[in-house]
Amino acid sequence: MSMIARVTLEIALRKEFDYLVPEEFQDRVEIGSRVKVPFGPRKVMGVVTGLPAQSEHAKLKPILGVIGKGSFVTPKVLELARWMAGYYCCPVETALKSVLPVSVRKEKEGWKKQLYVRSIEPVGSPSKLTKRQEELNAVLREWKELPLQEFLKMTQSTQATVKKLESAGVALISREVIERDPYAHEHIVPTEPLELNQEQKTSMDAVLKAMNHEGAAKQSNVFLLHGVTGSGKTEVYLQAIQHALEQGKGAIVLVPEISLTPQTVERFKARFSSGKHQTLVAVLHSHLSEGERHDEWHKIKEGRARIVIGARSAVFAPIDPLGLIIVDEEHEHSYKQEEAPRYHARDVAVVRAQREKAVVILGSATPSMETYYNTQKGKYRLLEMPTRADNKTMPWVRVIDMRSEASKEKGIPILSQQLREAIQQRIEKREQTMLFLNRRGYASSMQCPTCGYVAGCPNCSISMTYHRRDQRLRCHICGHDQRAPKCCPVETCRSYEIRYAGIGTEKVEDTLKVLFPKAGIQRMDSDTLKKKEDYKKILTAFRLGKIDVLIGTQMIAKGLHFPNVTLVGIIYADLSLHMPDFRAGERTFQLLTQVAGRAGRGEVEGDVFVQSFTPFHAAIQYARRHDYLGFYEQEMEFRKDTEYPPTSRMAMITLKGKNEEKLKMSGTHLKSVIEGIREEIKDLALAGPSPAPLERAENFFRYQIMLKTKRMSQLSRRLADIHQSTKLPEGVQTIIDIDPVSMH
Repeated sequence: MSMIARVTLEIALRKEFDYLVPEEFQDRVEIGSRVKVPFGPRKVMGVVTGLPAQSEHAKLKPILGVIGKGSFVTPKVLELARWMAGYYCCPVETALKSVLPVSVRKEKEGWKKQLYVRSIEPVGSPSKLTKRQEELNAVLREWKELPLQEFLKMTQSTQATVKKLESAGVALISREVIERDPYAHEHIVPTEPLELNQEQKTSMDAVLKAMNHEGAAKQSNVFLLHGVTGSGKTEVYLQAIQHALEQGKGAIVLVPEISLTPQTVERFKARFSSGKHQTLVAVLHSHLSEGERHDEWHKIKEGRARIVIGARSAVFAPIDPLGLIIVDEEHEHSYKQEEAPRYHARDVAVVRAQREKAVVILGSATPSMETYYNTQKGKYRLLEMPTRADNKTMPWVRVIDMRSEASKEKGIPILSQQLREAIQQRIEKREQTMLFLNRRGYASSMQCPTCGYVAGCPNCSISMTYHRRDQRLRCHICGHDQRAPKCCPVETCRSYEIRYAGIGTEKVEDTLKVLFPKAGIQRMDSDTLKKKEDYKKILTAFRLGKIDVLIGTQMIAKGLHFPNVTLVGIIYADLSLHMPDFRAGERTFQLLTQVAGRAGRGEVEGDVFVQSFTPFHAAIQYARRHDYLGFYEQEMEFRKDTEYPPTSRMAMITLKGKNEEKLKMSGTHLKSVIEGIREEIKDLALAGPSPAPLERAENFFRYQIMLKTKRMSQLSRRLADIHQSTKLPEGVQTIIDIDPVSMH
């Protein structure tokens, strides 16, 4: 009987195609299988997304090949990809690509194979062995099995000699798959569950009831665990995962890429990949090699790993059955994908869990406005842990007015006098300091005071950052890089009075080395972390006390636990406040609270110094008092007045092109087409087209149309139709971003 497979190809055509399944493949093809099919003159890869009884097409081409064994996309994850395609306005093919890692989508299976030699019992009487062969056989019998190269090295023999053992019938050489484990050489000390305090217990009980399906049927299975930094959220996560395992289910733990440190992974592996548990923990993130990612993914698919830790794409991990998804630091913007499909991993986690009847824990000390608003509306359940575990006090936060420091010192100092003295005291006491500045490089721009020239990027509407070590100017948007000039490049000026304005982490490091010549000072940003191991090296040195002061960008702000850090300095707290983005205040509040949370996690109370030119801004004052609710209530007033999320939903359409006039005309035309759906979506509000805050990037002009509504699913569907049917001039690209997290 003929079998038909409906296939979604890897090329985005927004369409499925039917193929005939030849008899030799029929027992290997199921929904989610990876196949190779003919498409016109080409051969392309695809995923089987249906097995219809019949096709409306009379003549079907046969499938050319099946890759790997079984389903690569479970029916549940396939449905999730379809939902994403509909909601985030992208083809199903694009959504399916994000569900499967690149290393798994390849045509050839990506296993690494190696020759092994193993001892076998001879059949009948073995051939007579020489004395040397007897020695080798004895070693092999003792070890039973070894990689061939290792055996040759150990016994100082040759492959030809081992081949003779094989001929004699006492050994077997075979090519075996070896798994690449990124954490194979780590020695991890097992940990046992800790006694929970009352706040942790209350939260835990609510989560366990939901996992056991106790309580009212209508109660939400999504929890916001709102716990201050150091309140012991991780222990709640660990014990909830243990419960999922006892129920025979798996768990996914999402961590922002920036927090996916060896320290984080170690805490989960110590509890679940050692001792009596031996539950394999798989890790999925961008620092793994392709081979490592391939092997980790298959470990999950085959059910050998029951817990997955990873950045946003780990939300699609093929765990089945799924009991729990944890989204740590749920407010983090790195959970939003920047290219199609522009999904938000936190929101996808909630949808996936609802479909698979799993429980979700969203954890944060500074929840996003959207998540906290959902608890107030009854969509999510709120669990609060307002005190630090072990009754440690929250750090004392001082806000320093840099305007008065500037008037005292005739110019703007990098460190205020109070912060300088506090660092000196910590160095003397052998305690550690973390200094935070969310801008790398030496200076944020190079300017000529004589003629006013500023070194701008030739491709983007932004000034370039000066990096002093290698005397380069770099654009942090497109990566353009050029040598820093010795004098002003303007022909009519040529002044040597060139100046560097603003500060970056490199300048802070240089200043500290002058102020504290005997201290161990280290900088940590994407300029200093060139190799995979650099991050770990620096943090290990910091943990061992070899570094007195660690300077860094936001990669040091999250999730790190160093008990000897008693001082945190925030060099320029206003940096994110003046962005042209309605979330600027929220971001500043979150960042300050998170950074402050790195202090005082040990026996000694911590101090935090916040340097600011707008010290009385609400975001800074509420962060100083660790007052999330106060900040939320004030910020919600502004959001209600302006109808910004979370009181409404937002979509952003960005038009890109090299011809600005053509772009403006296209934007106006597109807006008029969208106006036509107002009858259907009555509350739709439109603004633009207007230049984006970053008007030119990578040589493209950028214009934006902003849309607001309370009926986003309906708007998504209509925007997808409009995008398909509206023809714009050549050279104009449109990007639709549903629920954008950034306005640039």
